[in-house]
Amino acid sequence: MRLDHINAPVKEDFQAVNALIINSLHSQASLINDLGHYIIQGGGKRLRPLVALLIARACGYNGEYHIHLAAVIELIHTATLLHDDVVDNASLRRGHNTANNVWGNEAAVLVGDYLYSKAFQILVTVGNLKVMQILADATNIMAEGEALQLLERHNPAMTEGSYLNVIRSKTAKLFEAATHICAILSNVDPETEKAMVQFGLHFGTAFQLMDDILDYQASPTQTGKNVGTDLAEGKITLPLIYLLQNGNAHDTTVIREAIREGGSQHFAAIQKMIVSSKALEYAKRFAEVEMDRAQKSLDKLKPSVFREAALALTQFALQRDH
Repeated sequence: MRLDHINAPVKEDFQAVNALIINSLHSQASLINDLGHYIIQGGGKRLRPLVALLIARACGYNGEYHIHLAAVIELIHTATLLHDDVVDNASLRRGHNTANNVWGNEAAVLVGDYLYSKAFQILVTVGNLKVMQILADATNIMAEGEALQLLERHNPAMTEGSYLNVIRSKTAKLFEAATHICAILSNVDPETEKAMVQFGLHFGTAFQLMDDILDYQASPTQTGKNVGTDLAEGKITLPLIYLLQNGNAHDTTVIREAIREGGSQHFAAIQKMIVSSKALEYAKRFAEVEMDRAQKSLDKLKPSVFREAALALTQFALQRDH
């Protein structure tokens, strides 16, 4: 199913979210207006706010605050992208030059800070202390996840458990927070609330696993970014961990050297090793198990077009090529 078909049940909600985000970027500082609009309107699938809207409606919510929460989620995500690109010295995202590549690192960091603060300004208007606590905790854990990933760079001894801890902290946590706060907003029972937390966690984990797979098999045209960036930055992902644990002595020596050195000079050789091994299949099976858990979590919800759209989104996330 195409993403626009999945969006259809919450199309009007999505338009309201986009309008709220654009309105939130009005500032006396032209830098915030220009850079903020550049990154917000620079494409992307907007899966995080989409997940929030679908879960809120699937849980029976009929108010308007889910619009605010979806906008908050997207602003937080966008802020992390700005900061991540500075840390990674990235030059391409979604097929466009990164904001730091256009305006410089200082501007990207400052506008990222602005988006964080704007997100929490909007969040306050919802007036739900539990929702605010969940998002405050989530952003803290996400920052910790980024720091953990930075510590593990260029470390060929990184374990599968450490890798999963990183991606659940830096990526899955925001999906989990999005589904959790929308379940709370909908006043669901404790069992359903727990199921929605699990949906976000497992969906987000599977989503990041697929991202890490695509870094070794997609093209820049498909992904909108340079392939092989994880290896070039010394980031260890599941396909590499699998190959280090199961490859022959020559391959593992080359991989360890590439991880320690960073750069792209070894990518072509290692990509061939990964493709010819079972590394991508292993990572894909891992993602499928995670997504199956996410799908089962939706069983707690009553049948609706929103639940069906959320289920379709899980399939889209597994089958995507970018």
